[in-house]
Amino acid sequence: MSRLVILSDLHCGHRAGLTPPGWQTPLEAPDRLAAYARQQRVLWSWYSATIAALQPIDVLVVNGDAIDGRGSRSGGTELITTDLSAQAGMAAQCIAEAKASAVHVVAGTPYHAGPDGEDWEERIADDLGGSFHGHLWLPINGVMFDFKHKVGSSSVPHGRHTAISRERVWNLMWNEREGAPKSDVIVRSHVHYHEFSGNPTHLAMTTPALQGWGSKYGERQCSGIVDIGLVSFDITSEGAYTWQPHLLRVKHPQA
Repeated sequence: MSRLVILSDLHCGHRAGLTPPGWQTPLEAPDRLAAYARQQRVLWSWYSATIAALQPIDVLVVNGDAIDGRGSRSGGTELITTDLSAQAGMAAQCIAEAKASAVHVVAGTPYHAGPDGEDWEERIADDLGGSFHGHLWLPINGVMFDFKHKVGSSSVPHGRHTAISRERVWNLMWNEREGAPKSDVIVRSHVHYHEFSGNPTHLAMTTPALQGWGSKYGERQCSGIVDIGLVSFDITSEGAYTWQPHLLRVKHPQA
């Protein structure tokens, strides 16, 4: 049995991102920052407990947007720190918490992870002794996993499966031209919601994010459901697998 854990969209450095102790906003912070301080602690406590319960982890894949970047669209006003080296250190600390035997990091969006053309996630992978990829095909016990960060979104609930189903068709067409291995499990991230589709031949999904609620963009311009969490797979030596989403339920104070 091999255990695979998939993280994505940590957005370390953002005040709503996954924030390890030592970087968390003081609880006595004024006004709205105090709400972020509390959320940082709730998210970290849940993450560290969930990761501990999933031990031992054989393979960890970080599927993009490990850091938040410079936050240029909001003038950096949502960041704990604008120092990308510090953000990378935060992300490395989060990833190291998993104590995984093998770590693979997939590139996120340039806006977040490479605003100046640099691949900060590659540095994170190097610091952890892991590997870095733009698009990762990873065979585990005969099951071919296909990882890439970005995928299209949808403004309607029933359209959220379209983009990941389309990824499956593109994979088959690439495979037909011998340009890619045929994938059994297709994993995409970026959209901060967990949806899945498939049939007896494949599974395709988008992963939940490890960034909490409270970005200006999300609050002011988005209306869709956001999922916070991670995904685990157990793959037998015969190539059978089971999988489970691990989700943090956040209750709105007026709900």
